Amino acid sequence: MRAFSWALALSPVMSFAGVLASPAAAETVATAASPDGSITVSVDLDNDGRPSYAVMHKGKPLIAPSRLGFLLTDAPKLERNFTLASQATNAFDETWDQPWGERKTIRNRYNELKVALKEKTTLGRQISIVFRVHDDGFGFRYVFPQQDALKTANIAEELTEFNLAENGTAWWIPAGEWNRYEYLYNRTKVSEIGRAHTPVTMKLDSGTHVSFHEAALVDYSAMWLQHVEGVRFKATLSPSSGPAKVVRNGAFHTPWRSIQISDTAGGLVDSSLILNLNDPNVLGDVSWVKPYKYVGVWWGMHLDTESWASGAKHGATTANTKRYIDFAAKNGMRGVLVEGWNKGWDGDWFADGSTFSFTQPYPDFDIEGLSAYGLKKGVHLIGHHETSANVAHYEDQLEAALDLDRRLGIDSIKTGYVADAGGMKVRGADGVVRFEWHDGQASARHHLKVVTEAAKRRIAVNAHEPIKDTGLRRTYPNWVAREGARGMEYNAWGSPPNPPEHEINLVFTRMLAGPMDYTPGVLSLEGRGQPLQSTVARQLALYVLLYSPIQMAADLPENYAKVMKPFQFIKDVPTDWADSRVLNGEIGDYVTIARKDRNSADWYLGAGTDENGRTIDVTLDFLDAGKTYTAQIYRDADDTDYRTDTRHHHVIETRQVRRGDRLSLVLAPGGGQAIRFVAR
Repeated sequence: MRAFSWALALSPVMSFAGVLASPAAAETVATAASPDGSITVSVDLDNDGRPSYAVMHKGKPLIAPSRLGFLLTDAPKLERNFTLASQATNAFDETWDQPWGERKTIRNRYNELKVALKEKTTLGRQISIVFRVHDDGFGFRYVFPQQDALKTANIAEELTEFNLAENGTAWWIPAGEWNRYEYLYNRTKVSEIGRAHTPVTMKLDSGTHVSFHEAALVDYSAMWLQHVEGVRFKATLSPSSGPAKVVRNGAFHTPWRSIQISDTAGGLVDSSLILNLNDPNVLGDVSWVKPYKYVGVWWGMHLDTESWASGAKHGATTANTKRYIDFAAKNGMRGVLVEGWNKGWDGDWFADGSTFSFTQPYPDFDIEGLSAYGLKKGVHLIGHHETSANVAHYEDQLEAALDLDRRLGIDSIKTGYVADAGGMKVRGADGVVRFEWHDGQASARHHLKVVTEAAKRRIAVNAHEPIKDTGLRRTYPNWVAREGARGMEYNAWGSPPNPPEHEINLVFTRMLAGPMDYTPGVLSLEGRGQPLQSTVARQLALYVLLYSPIQMAADLPENYAKVMKPFQFIKDVPTDWADSRVLNGEIGDYVTIARKDRNSADWYLGAGTDENGRTIDVTLDFLDAGKTYTAQIYRDADDTDYRTDTRHHHVIETRQVRRGDRLSLVLAPGGGQAIRFVAR
């Protein structure tokens, strides 16, 4: 259902005058409120014609007056001498269905305010700011109309600010550092943030939870959150090799700057704001995009028992891949990822990547025969395109590589861009290859090119070392997952391995952006000479806690053969959901999530904790009324502790439950619990 109302009844907005200092005797020129009235936005112009915005939440200041505008490399800044040209409002309410996702049906309800500004100078340039105010947060973006005074916008920097009204606690990772997004999360005061990648999640002193991010990042540089002073922040755009960080011609709009707002940490996770700020599906019928589970020739490389390079340790051999295909077929896995199958891995591929071929396999990898062998068993090879961030080289072969995959029945690919931040090689319009950032405008253009070219061939894309997720899976549903955070491989060779709080942090930070290919399920709990800081039950719970429509069973087949009873949960758990609900949680401490299978009446529950053991009581109000369920429980044993050999200890038990029953989930230090509720 879709409904429009062009006469928007706005709730009264409490003035910030006398509450917080406003710039230069500012006058409120436009206001908007969320449909439920809990969030109000006001737009001001001061005596110098500088625009700013401010936000109230439940009658209290959330964001104090904050600057808006741009610095340009070849023209005066867009920041002052503006006058209000017009304003328009409308209300919008629809429900839409995801072709796949953490829930099937999403409501998209907001009130929109469009403020058009025009300079009073001889240039007379124009710009509009559009706010969409939802009940769970708001987003705003700049809209540049076609205009002779600004035919090309060479943007040096945004002047967008986020001036918080109070301090609090923040969870964040640094931006502009060499390792892209792959860092453990800092927990600091809001006022102690440096320069951060988004999403940045905060719990303010008043108890309100907020997350700063962006939506619909297309043909633009990603936004970093830069601390200015106190609790005031500004947008900083990812760098470019040129003087301008963003170059756009004619009419265009920026990505949405998004702020999710909730009274609870779980409310941030349940929010659909990022998806709702993106455009609907433009690909048409996407029934060919299949959620799935997969195994792969992968973990052995990280353990250093196999190699990507050819030779005696080569993992991507025909015989080894057949072994994985057989394992996948036997255990109901749709895909087999094989890394190191193609020529180019010998030598220092990390430094260059120009030797990679995306169509020529090593002699010991029969890609034609293996593709056919797998398809006969209902198993698809997953293409692997590691580029070493040499985008120019990859794009030269992109169409041929995707054509090969299409011909062989390879309907999903994993791309990779392993290189230090700022080391992405991109060919410009002038034919010159330059170094760019993984989250700059050039990268945004490249990733969308891969996704759209793949869509033409009905191929899904899972990008690693990617540009961050901003909800574009709604517009391009074949963009099924990304990495973009510190993943499982650090448990093999990282120093230190991921601590127990890391995955709990991910739920409330990185996962707010979208699906992550974390690659869980290492039930052996062993890396390369170091144990995982996890329990067996925790590894199972990750399939529910860390959402992705594609989930890997990351451990070696021979390791699973030793623990087939807990492996049953990995076989059973779906990757496509009708509904998802956060039952409880605190950022970095613990979380419990319940999800309903899209293709049955079964529910699944995952719970996890940090280094502290704890007992969590949950009420089974999410179960369907009138049904009896068999709860298949995979839990930590009474003596389990991630710091000792007892981390392997677990208990599998069943009990009958109904809607409204209560369960006490006892979680060991570093532990978790996974439950399948089978409807009778």
